[in-house]
Formats: sequence, C-alpha cells, structure tokens
Amino acid sequence: MKFYFIIILSFLFNQERINFSSANPFTFKDIIISLESQESQDVYGILRLPIGNNTLEKYPLIIGVAGSLGWSDHHKEYMDMYRRIGIATFELKSFSSRGVTSTVGSQSDVTMAMMVLDSYRALDILSQHSKIDISKVAITGWSLGGGVSLFTAWKKIIDSINPNNKFIAHLPIYPPCFIQPDNIEFGDSPIHILIGELDDWTPASACENLVDKISKNKKNIDITVYSNSHHSFDSGKSLKVIPNAYSFKDCMFDMNDDGSVLMNYLNIPMNNSFLQKIGLSFCISRGATVGGNKLAKEKSLNFSKEFMSRHLLNK
Repeated sequence: MKFYFIIILSFLFNQERINFSSANPFTFKDIIISLESQESQDVYGILRLPIGNNTLEKYPLIIGVAGSLGWSDHHKEYMDMYRRIGIATFELKSFSSRGVTSTVGSQSDVTMAMMVLDSYRALDILSQHSKIDISKVAITGWSLGGGVSLFTAWKKIIDSINPNNKFIAHLPIYPPCFIQPDNIEFGDSPIHILIGELDDWTPASACENLVDKISKNKKNIDITVYSNSHHSFDSGKSLKVIPNAYSFKDCMFDMNDDGSVLMNYLNIPMNNSFLQKIGLSFCISRGATVGGNKLAKEKSLNFSKEFMSRHLLNK
C-alpha cells in the first residue's frame, strides 16, 4: 500500500497545469497581418517532469501537439518515452481550452493557426519555469498537430509572432503538407517528417514535394516515409475508415506571402470558415483510413527517441 501511495505522489508532484494567454487567429494571415487585434484566449497545458530522473536543476523539454481527434494513447507513448530518457514534456491542450473535443470533418473550430500561436505562447510562459532549460525545447505533433510542428518553423510565422524563444528541433508526424507556401524560407532548426506511404488523410507525396522545395535552399529538413502504412500508423488500432474525415489526397493549396491559403481552382483566399468550406469542396472527399502498422510504429518510436536525444541531450 505504501509503495502505491509513493507512486501516486510521485506522479502528482511531477506534473503541473500551466495556464497562459493566447488568441484565436483563424489563418496564418491573422498572425502575420493582424496579430495584435486578435481576441485573447485562455489556454493551458500539462507539464510533466521525468519520473525517477528528477535530479537535474533544469530539464530539456518537448512540447507535444495532438491531432484532430485530440490526445490519444499512442501520442502519450511518445511523451512517456521522452520522460524516461530525462526530457520533460508539455501536452498542449488547445482543444479543451476552447471547449472542443475533435475537429474531424470540420477544421474550423480550432485551426492550425490557433495552435501555432498557442505553441509559441506556451514556449514563452515555460521560459519562466524554474525547472525548464528554455535553450533546449523541441516540438512534435501528430496530424493537425504535425502541421503545427512543421509550420512553427516557417520564417514568416516566427518573425510575425516575434517570440522571445525558439524551438531547436521540429518533429512533425503525418502532417498536412498540402498547404505549400510560396515563400519557402524556414528557420535553421532541424525538421524531420515521419509519414506513411498509404496515408490518404494527409498524403505523403505532398510532404515529399514540400521537402524537395525547402531542401533546395536549406539542408535542415528531411522526411521518412514508412512503407505499407496509413495515417496513425503508430497507433495500436486495426485499420478502419473514418467516414466523416476529410481526405486531402486530391488537394494542394498554395499559401501566399501574407499567410492566405488560396482555393486551388479560383485562387481566392480562404480566410474565413465560409470560404474555407467552399475551397475544400473542390477537392476533398469524405472518408480516410487510419490504423497501426507494428513495424512502422516501432521504427517511428526509435527514430523519435534518437532524434530528440541528439538535439536535446546531445547523444
């Protein structure tokens, strides 16, 4: 009984709710052009320190960002793994902070732009935490959160938010790469994308195309495509089709310099939910396949551990 009590106390004292102020920009344009006029939004996340390895004065940190279905067990497997090797984790709660559980089939209740801003606001508030080494913070995410992990590295966003701190590594996992910026200037921190070959929710081909474009100017971005793998290849679940999920396999959107994503036929900026629905209707279909691939999951976990150890622990 005493043993279990100690375990519970250890768990409670190694986690902390962190509250901070963010905003609700619908698009990246709202960040780049009019960030100061955005309405304030209270957001929170859960900071967890390494259990059984709490002797350091300050810890490196990984900010994790969930996908459209919210936080799932396989996301937390990564976070648990990071804490076991001595890295603190922060679970960003962009959805529950706004009273949302899922954005599957919607994509407008909580947008990527909101979550990108949340990530940087979290980074700044965590810089004040006595146990965090703010010079060693990376970001990772899955699906929609993978897009956040990717576009927090876009130079236009970095310069517009003008954060006091920066991410030293970005690990997007099956991100939506079908938004292709005309301005392909990304920051200097390393970026590595992990994605499944058969992904019909956020297609791998779009990510390969984006990596090719960026790598012509910079060599800090790379991609790993896992064969015979779908969206959420790192989950332990059997393959299934989510009927109301948007499949973006036939979509490719340009994003201009001010952060406006353009309809792929009419070239009209999709800067509100109404225009976004119109723009998506030209190319999306309903129904996307999700499910795990045991080998790809093992490879992804091993790669993620090595990637974060190299950049945060210098191993």
